[in-house]
Amino acid sequence: MPDTSASPRILTGGPDIDRRLRLLRALERKVLWLSTWMIHNANHIRPSRDGLKVGGHQASSASLATIMTALYFDVLRPQDRVAVKPHASPVFHAIQYLMGRQTRDKLEKFRGLGGAQSYPSRTKDTADVDFSTGSVGLGVAITAFASMVQDYVRLKGMTEQPEGRMVALVGDAELDEGNVFEAMLEGWKHDLRNTWWIIDYNRQSLDSVVSDKLWVPIEGMFRSLGWNVQILKYGKKLEAAFRQPGGDALRHWIDNCPNQLYSALTFKGGAAWREILRRDLGDTAGMRAMLDDHDDAMLGALMTNLAGHDLETILETFHGTANGVNAEQPACFIAYTVKGMGLPFQGHKDNHAGLMNPDQIAAFKAQCGLKDGEEWEAFAGLDVDLEELRRFLTDEVPFTQGPGRRFKAATVAVPENLDVALSERMSTQEGFGKILGELAKQDTDLAARIVTTSPDVTVSTNLGAWVNRRGLFDRSLREDTFKEQKVVSAQRWHGSPEGQHLELGIAEHNLFLMLGALGLSHDLFGTRLLPIGTLYDPFVKRGLDALNYALYQDARFMVVATPSGVTLAPEGGAHQSIATPLIGIGLPKLASFEPAYVDELAAILRWGFEHMQAPDGGSLYLRLSTRSIEQPRRPLDTRAVIDGGYWLKPPAPGTDLVIAYSGALAPEAIEAHAQLLDDVPGAGLLAVTSADRLHQGWSAARKARQEGKAAESHVERLLGGLGPDARLVTIIDGHPSALSWLGAVKGHKVAALGVETFGQSADLPDLYRVMGLDADAILDAAARVLLE
Repeated sequence: MPDTSASPRILTGGPDIDRRLRLLRALERKVLWLSTWMIHNANHIRPSRDGLKVGGHQASSASLATIMTALYFDVLRPQDRVAVKPHASPVFHAIQYLMGRQTRDKLEKFRGLGGAQSYPSRTKDTADVDFSTGSVGLGVAITAFASMVQDYVRLKGMTEQPEGRMVALVGDAELDEGNVFEAMLEGWKHDLRNTWWIIDYNRQSLDSVVSDKLWVPIEGMFRSLGWNVQILKYGKKLEAAFRQPGGDALRHWIDNCPNQLYSALTFKGGAAWREILRRDLGDTAGMRAMLDDHDDAMLGALMTNLAGHDLETILETFHGTANGVNAEQPACFIAYTVKGMGLPFQGHKDNHAGLMNPDQIAAFKAQCGLKDGEEWEAFAGLDVDLEELRRFLTDEVPFTQGPGRRFKAATVAVPENLDVALSERMSTQEGFGKILGELAKQDTDLAARIVTTSPDVTVSTNLGAWVNRRGLFDRSLREDTFKEQKVVSAQRWHGSPEGQHLELGIAEHNLFLMLGALGLSHDLFGTRLLPIGTLYDPFVKRGLDALNYALYQDARFMVVATPSGVTLAPEGGAHQSIATPLIGIGLPKLASFEPAYVDELAAILRWGFEHMQAPDGGSLYLRLSTRSIEQPRRPLDTRAVIDGGYWLKPPAPGTDLVIAYSGALAPEAIEAHAQLLDDVPGAGLLAVTSADRLHQGWSAARKARQEGKAAESHVERLLGGLGPDARLVTIIDGHPSALSWLGAVKGHKVAALGVETFGQSADLPDLYRVMGLDADAILDAAARVLLE
């Protein structure tokens, strides 16, 4: 069994290398066939009940078949982690099938219910997916953050797993996504290591051919940020041709051939290549002899012999980099490929969503040496000894050696209560800072496993006390120069490997990608971390794609969004949030809370640390405020807080009115409720700590009843004592629909107050009055709804 902790050897030639290349080339052909057939089966053979095109990207898969064959069957080790280009999902599934890690049934159901997913998914695929991909560019970027997380747990001695390499297979069009370059810049700041980005430079996007010489700015950006850039342009056949008479002219011609012309000639084939080379280079010494030595098929193969389709060149480059002097340096491989290589529509600018027709697939099947009925056979049609190939896959492929690649980490114990000293007046943001500050003082496993991160708003989101005690994480010692210079500062920015805060630049995509990587540490590296990320609530929307992506992977983390709503009054509309409560309700695997009081917050945080670790748990989103309000001294029903709400003032039997509020508008709701009691004795006051949890419980109960089971949700119990003619007034510092649905629980009429327009600068009395959020607005709404 090979040593999988070391980098594979460099190809040096000899019988064993020749044998490996022969076996790898056989696997390369089989990977291309299976990925192509999988898509064809889904679109042309499997019955269609809805008439929709299934799709599957045969051309995009073909461009990476060789590179992925080299990686998975020769280069990767078990500890390496890969984000596969979304449109190469069929290639990934084909490789897993040949390794015995994917079933034929899943391949036959590709893009169907219970089958292999359209894009690699950690949670929906049963195959060994490291990082989900699909939202363009995010799978690329998360590998950089995963590498940083690996450094974090290794430098702290939290893992015994061998150090791996984080690999992304990147479509060249993915580099149009800004989050890729945001991640590169963050990686430079944090001394990124052990990261490979392999760019499938097929020079085609979804709709067209990309700009000529795009590789020039790509290379420049990577080199300027400290990456080792390797350009894989020509394969062995072309390199040999360049050494022949006329070879220099041929190289110069190809180097300067426009992308569109190269793609068109690739599609047209050898005769077209011959015609244009005779026209442009016919007078060059040696060129006519070279052309005469190649028939059309050979000439077409020569002119498309790019390095990304040449196994020997790929292996030499990958192994040479892995074993080089700067092996830990992040590396970018710009691998020239042909989109659709080996398929009838190779190079055609319209091939992105193209599908081979039945005649074409029949011809391709014959070319692959397959008979009818052998389409799914793993090793049919291969010109190698099958027993030798099976032994190779079982005993010699580094990626398949060693223990499993998914890990389980022990659960971190959480105390019964989280300590916090309550002041007479506090904001939930201040309470959050104090709770973490208390945890920072403790020598507990919980405190050691918390890691915080923020996009340059650490101080303004009240993480200062935590960071002062726990320090910034840095791979090397970084002193606080202000402290050394005896400049008075409340913040101690001392960096070291012992630190537990990762400071990021102002890029919310990076925050959520970092949280996603931290929140997968238990699975990727066998180390349980409890990540907390803070940001201003309105800027959740700036990183929403990355947040959704992290949740889709079932990463576990806590987002503390503060300040929120229009309550950050003088800051104006640009810093005021409206739709974020709906985001909290709408996103799966995310429990959203908006507490009004610090004792509620302490209960939520405590539950959250356990929820992040539960097998059926998830992540948290806390919407906090900077508004200081009077804090009650009381026993608290923590279960009700976690379930989503409780009666601050229980309603009298048969009451006509209930006010339901969330978050920072508690004082207005309390004031209006007190004034209403003279006219509506027994009116109730409902504190909604989580509209999300209430709605989730209600939905689950309704579904259970539809299945014939007895069920009642928390919100149904809360509202169950109200008469059928009772009215609800709901109010939230956010979109009113976040609470308006409460009327549907028991069929009560609702007057829903909230924010439906962009905010503006003002003080709270003026802003609440203009927005219809003050006590008078609640009273007016109550009067209207009671008259309906």
